[in-house]
Amino acid sequence: MNKLYAAFLIFLSYFLLVTFSPKNVDSASKQTATANKISEMSENTETAILAGGCFWCMEHPYEDLPGVSKVISGYTGGEKKNPTYKEVASGSTMHVEAVEIHFNPAKISYNDILEIFWRNIDPTDAGGQFVDRGKQYTTGIYYKNEQQKQAAQESKKRIEDSKRFSKKIVTKMVQAGPFYRAEEYHQDFFQKNYIRYKIYRVGSGRDEFIARIWGEDREYKISRTGFNRENVPQYTLIGNKTGSKDHLTKLQYHVTQKNGTEPPYRNEYWDNKRPGIYVDIVSGEPLFSSKDKFKSGTGWPSFTRPLVQENIVRERDTTLGMVRIEL
Repeated sequence: MNKLYAAFLIFLSYFLLVTFSPKNVDSASKQTATANKISEMSENTETAILAGGCFWCMEHPYEDLPGVSKVISGYTGGEKKNPTYKEVASGSTMHVEAVEIHFNPAKISYNDILEIFWRNIDPTDAGGQFVDRGKQYTTGIYYKNEQQKQAAQESKKRIEDSKRFSKKIVTKMVQAGPFYRAEEYHQDFFQKNYIRYKIYRVGSGRDEFIARIWGEDREYKISRTGFNRENVPQYTLIGNKTGSKDHLTKLQYHVTQKNGTEPPYRNEYWDNKRPGIYVDIVSGEPLFSSKDKFKSGTGWPSFTRPLVQENIVRERDTTLGMVRIEL
């Protein structure tokens, strides 16, 4: 449930799945590194608890942001310990569906977290969010300390002063209490059940509302304080921009250097299930994470989002009598 990438990102050029290659580590460490998030987890981790309606839709926008190590769906704000989904959904426990975001403030600020939050909810709805009605789906910022409280209040005031919303902002500011992790089938739902998530998302009206209210400002660009290429684990450069034939197979050379089209089901990674990072076979630049891979049925590796937006080039292609967007 959140930011919908309706257009499938289909991998039409050749990419190679590689392990990270940090200096002075053995092969076992390299294998372990492939399962890790590209943004390194820091000991200096803080948490933010936000309620924005259905937690499926609130996990998605924060996953894989620089500095965010994990996002957990769960319940907060009620009195019953360890509530179940059925209990919360019934409205009897007074909990709300929420997400707990673990982040490194040196890479992404709490204010960035809040800016993304406002862009994914209707803060004027006191009765729920979109098709989901009831207290359990109401919005709230559950601050952990005075610093977060002040930041939340200032962030809310900026939204109010912007006059972007014609109605009163009713999102609550609440001292955080216990956060209970939701059942496992709710975790990373947009990855595990992408088609079902997409159908729900489109039908909920959330994206239509966000597009109408935010327009081009929907995509928030984080400041990435303290984040640069040196923060990313090193990867092995396996080629160069010229695409030397010495490093490419005949088909790889045809696709990457001669504007050829890769036949479906011919790429060795189209059905790959191993964790890792997909990189450009020519330049070695990181492009996609296995965490965002989904089964599209196209015969090409498919992903819900790029790893580094700046590394993706989209080109319009009409050579086969149809309009395609090649990445």
